[in-house]
Amino acid sequence: MRDDARAADPLISGAEIARLAGVTRAAVSNWRRRHKDFPSPAGGSSSAPLFSLSDVQAWLAQQRKSHDVSDEVRLWQALRASFNDDMISGLSSVATFLSTGDPSGLDAATASIVTSSAENATPSDVVDGLAERYQDSARRSGSDQVSSARIARAVAHFAGQLPDGATVFDPACGIGVLLTVVGDGDGVVIRGQDIAPAAARFAQLRAELSGRADAVVQAGDSLRADAWPSLRADLVVCEPPAAGPDWGREELLLDARWELGTPSKAEGELAWLQHCYAHTAPGGRTVIVMPSSVAYRKAGRRIRAELVRRGILTQVIALPGGVAFSHSVPVLLWVLRRPKPDDGTPSHVRMVDLTGNDPDGPLEPSSDQVADIPLIALLDETVDLTPSLHVHRYTQDFRAEYRSLREEIEQQLQALGKLLPTLREGAGEDSPDTATVSLADLSRAGLIETGAGGPRSMSPQLDTDYLRGFLQSVSNVRRSTSASGTHRVDARAARIPQMAVADQRRYGAVFRSLQEFEERVASLAELGKKAAALAREGLTSGALVPPSDDCGE
Repeated sequence: MRDDARAADPLISGAEIARLAGVTRAAVSNWRRRHKDFPSPAGGSSSAPLFSLSDVQAWLAQQRKSHDVSDEVRLWQALRASFNDDMISGLSSVATFLSTGDPSGLDAATASIVTSSAENATPSDVVDGLAERYQDSARRSGSDQVSSARIARAVAHFAGQLPDGATVFDPACGIGVLLTVVGDGDGVVIRGQDIAPAAARFAQLRAELSGRADAVVQAGDSLRADAWPSLRADLVVCEPPAAGPDWGREELLLDARWELGTPSKAEGELAWLQHCYAHTAPGGRTVIVMPSSVAYRKAGRRIRAELVRRGILTQVIALPGGVAFSHSVPVLLWVLRRPKPDDGTPSHVRMVDLTGNDPDGPLEPSSDQVADIPLIALLDETVDLTPSLHVHRYTQDFRAEYRSLREEIEQQLQALGKLLPTLREGAGEDSPDTATVSLADLSRAGLIETGAGGPRSMSPQLDTDYLRGFLQSVSNVRRSTSASGTHRVDARAARIPQMAVADQRRYGAVFRSLQEFEERVASLAELGKKAAALAREGLTSGALVPPSDDCGE
């Protein structure tokens, strides 16, 4: 009975536990680490464990966490009341108090809650929980002022593991979301800058409280007032602020950072990209979040071409829609590498299209979501770096598609020769009688029915194909063509010859062959266009090559 009951017990995730208890997911992670009696996973995987709902409810009741408002919730509510929309200043004040003991900026009641929180959790856990709540608040408001957890996960995944002692830099770090995720390694040196002093202060204090005493985050406008002019990092990560025309182009027109070309006013993102690249050490990498439009906008074509031509751009990854807070449009990760002096130029750029995935799904692409695109194939008149454009094209089996099209064209050509009837010169006795009958008379007599496909015979004395064939005679077309050139069968004017039904059927069979012939010719023309385009695309991309002298393929 117990086994049956356990099997029927629902399993819930860490996020669902957080909602049940009214805390953040960071708090749930802290409970798992700090409380040995926290329920063990009952399913799921090591990276996404699931827990028994009844076990969790029992543990929460025992801890009184399901009934009492947690210190974390009380602290968040107090900060909201004190700081309103300036929550970053509130977070910074809490981090300062936990780090230095200086309560300035906090009222007495809020400072008391901070003290209570620090008695039940580590200072690092407290600020991590507040940072996660701030991220969740940004998600619900649609703000783009802080990197989402999904963006951070993707950046960390494609940045990969860092060696000991590596330097990580984020020139638009905000509250340090990306630095916290990618800089979590032994001996990793953290450097950052943000235009908002409170955000920069919180990012540095958060790093220090987590044991990163060497972290340094400066305040200031990175493009106009670079606080790290001599820094060269092993990894630069960045989600630039929403670009506007006032990123400082006029002031920075001759800046040495624009080694790939001076960005236009409309291409502020490419200014941030070059700023990141200027701070990348030889052999180091940049992972930068970019709007999808930067991949194809005309104004940035020359800079994109330089990135490709010099072998700086190594990957472009299209992330699923929904990974950003403020919109559901897919965003891109551009991965750059600054070559060492003795490095050769790479032969391709890897394109990854994850737009069809769930935003919380796997980030490792399947074979049909990735393609290595030769540099020459990207250096056309548009230099469009949209992954979906190239992944679909280069995962095609050009040879099989081209062979199939050729075979279909050959079949159509053979069929055409059979369809086009052999006709002889008409003699007087074989010509249609001059006596005719109007379509209107045939309709009134109930011999025809007019539908979407044209008139159809309702009598064994009238052949439908014969009828439709003669409706397309020169005289009927002339009668049915309006002054504007529009052709429309006019039941009042169209006439067909009077003829015995056996003769009608002879004409009808020929008209039927001609109709099919015309349809196949039109189909063949479309096949020809498709085959020529496919062959041209395959030849220019390297997927197809001309035949050898002794081979017809």
